[in-house]
Amino acid sequence: MQNHTLLWFRLDLRLADNAALQAALATGLPVLPVFILDDDAAGTWAAGGAARWWLHQSLVALDKDLRARGSRLLFYKGCAAEILPELCRKYHIESAFWNRRYESWAQKRDTEIKKTLKESGVQVESFNGYLLFEPWEIKNASGAPYRVFTPFSKACMAQERETGGGLSAAPEKIVAPEKRPEDHGIDALGLLPHIKWYGEMQNVWLPGESEALRRWRHFLDGGVTFYGENRDLPAEDGVSRLSPHLHWGEMAPARLRYDLAQKSAKEPQNHGRYFAFLRQVLWREFSWHLLYHMPDLPENPLNPAFSRMEWENDAALLQKWQKGMTGYPLVDAGIRQLWRTGWMHNRVRMIAASFLIKDLLIDWRKGQEWFWETLVDADLANNAAGWQWVAGCGADAAPYFRIFNPVLQSKKFDAKGAYIRQYVPELARMPDAHIHAPWEAPQNVLAAAGVVLGRDYPFPVVDHAVARNRALEIYQKRVKGGAA
Repeated sequence: MQNHTLLWFRLDLRLADNAALQAALATGLPVLPVFILDDDAAGTWAAGGAARWWLHQSLVALDKDLRARGSRLLFYKGCAAEILPELCRKYHIESAFWNRRYESWAQKRDTEIKKTLKESGVQVESFNGYLLFEPWEIKNASGAPYRVFTPFSKACMAQERETGGGLSAAPEKIVAPEKRPEDHGIDALGLLPHIKWYGEMQNVWLPGESEALRRWRHFLDGGVTFYGENRDLPAEDGVSRLSPHLHWGEMAPARLRYDLAQKSAKEPQNHGRYFAFLRQVLWREFSWHLLYHMPDLPENPLNPAFSRMEWENDAALLQKWQKGMTGYPLVDAGIRQLWRTGWMHNRVRMIAASFLIKDLLIDWRKGQEWFWETLVDADLANNAAGWQWVAGCGADAAPYFRIFNPVLQSKKFDAKGAYIRQYVPELARMPDAHIHAPWEAPQNVLAAAGVVLGRDYPFPVVDHAVARNRALEIYQKRVKGGAA
């Protein structure tokens, strides 16, 4: 019986810059590349609907890339702790490699699997293929994990990780087993829903490593102009849109940092642009740093005072927010962009989140759950850290009294209403001056735009000024007032 090495793909759906793949190739043995959908282990945090669509497409792309090199991806569904040992026994696996995950459930499962395989005589090794630094590497002066982003980012920047060490090109060939192993097949994973609601996402996104690299080269070559200035403007092509590619590991963050360092050295006049992007990569890093050291980040506020907060949690208002029918055009545009494309512009994410938490007094965890189900880049660490930041209860959080005014934000970041018109087409004919707050428009302006409030577009579900004062009063009473 032929001996093999096993390569377990997870959040590293790429062939380039993949340390686990390089280790498997170095054995010289035929490689079994496997993917296991282990929803039971993930539990609450199994991938949501939009993310599952992306995962299916990304796996198809990875399988295609493997086949072009003489290999193929093997698909399994079930308990990884049972499937992997069985594969090792059945196919005489000498060694198994994978890139690490950092969720608490994954850490526990992977430790148990590693122990089981080693006891059966399998060489097992895991690598960092998802972050710039291991979460335990970056510590403050007292040896504790950071809870503030700026000193964390400075500590990261002080580390020498720009040399390209560990990066590698995709292999030209991967030796396959002589006999094709049995697997469940990708359709058995059931990642695609029976109702094809993802039509627009298919037109917006192309999952896979090749597209990730194309987008990255487009950004580096100046395709996203004035990144630092335009990244807050949702109507502009001012961001990289790499977040889902990074989440699914179609590109290594180490590649981003290395390329940014190279470009910055060659183009010092563009250093600010590249540094602004690197800060976003480091915010992702910071979020995973927090989740690793505080694994209940998605469930509990980091600031314990916020555990006293009694949310209103009006189900009808939550549903209107989820449907993009709050009567605040920028908020509604963002939510509708999310529903249609599986993604929302980052500035609008903050505005929509602030509106849910502080205008509607709905628990931040309700918003986190909705994003988890609807984002193609739903990332447990980023999602939880972002929602806690807006709520004011997380690390380095916005203060509780910072409440985004959705109208002023709309006028500032979507001045001509182009983003609103794209996703709230019933307001397309509203003039720039009134599209941000249609309820304030004169009746003749509404009539000329063909808008009847309450019929074509809703009245605001709350008065922001009143809601803001109510939120401040409640936060002061329930959170600040309860402080010892």
